[in-house]
Amino acid sequence: MKRNDAEQIGKLIQQFLRRESLESPLNEQRLLDAWPQVLGPAASYTSNLYIRNQTLYVHLTSAALRQELMMGREVLIRNLNKKVGATVITNIIFR
Repeated sequence: MKRNDAEQIGKLIQQFLRRESLESPLNEQRLLDAWPQVLGPAASYTSNLYIRNQTLYVHLTSAALRQELMMGREVLIRNLNKKVGATVITNIIFR
């Protein structure tokens, strides 16, 4: 007997995550995991990353890197969101 109401498992998982309000925390964790890939070797100068109210907070140990990242903030936000596939953050604050 053939079923005509079959759905893709990925679509079902995504619906479940949305229904249980788990999609946003999952995307936030994906973004934090993507940070070293997007930033590259400079990621070793960063620590204590966390997201609150669509803002990524990053602690830096290098003042020169802070200045450089502040100038490229918009590109960094765009690249991080693109890597995750969703608009997770809208701002980055460097401390």
